[in-house]
Amino acid sequence: MRCITEEGFGAATAKHVAERAGVTWGVIQYHFGDRNGLLMAVVDDGVAALLASLSAVDVRELGLRERIEAVVDTAWRCYASPTSLAAFEILRATRGSLGEQSHAHLLQMNDAISRVGRLVSDDPADAGVAEVIWAALRGIVLAQMIIGGPFDWQAERRVLIDMVVRYLHREPGPLEER
Repeated sequence: MRCITEEGFGAATAKHVAERAGVTWGVIQYHFGDRNGLLMAVVDDGVAALLASLSAVDVRELGLRERIEAVVDTAWRCYASPTSLAAFEILRATRGSLGEQSHAHLLQMNDAISRVGRLVSDDPADAGVAEVIWAALRGIVLAQMIIGGPFDWQAERRVLIDMVVRYLHREPGPLEER
């Protein structure tokens, strides 16, 4: 995982990963089978952590702004974790070539987005709000991956939360009456 987050996907050769881990390639083969098995183990861990964190969010008693803050902050902690960053880089770099399991992870993540949507609002008209939150966070994570380290995203966080709260607090206007 650290190899990918610190040096990028291209550096994650079997030999280099084994060297960084202080083990032989045989140990990695024994536990994961091959390089793809090792990569999928990282993705498995990242997706499992994301799903567990999102499942643990309880916003029932919170007001609108606090609910949105809790959802955004939880999703950010999941997305920006080293394991998640490595998983995203692997999924991006392999573009589904790791087989059915990587496709299943994408379906699980789509299901997680739907669950986040229900945490944000139970009104079907607001279904796209969670997708916008996820898209914004993916963009920030991509920028973080390109930069190669964390950066202060508090201004973007504040704007994202304000936009979502304003949208959900909206009064029907000319565009919504059509």
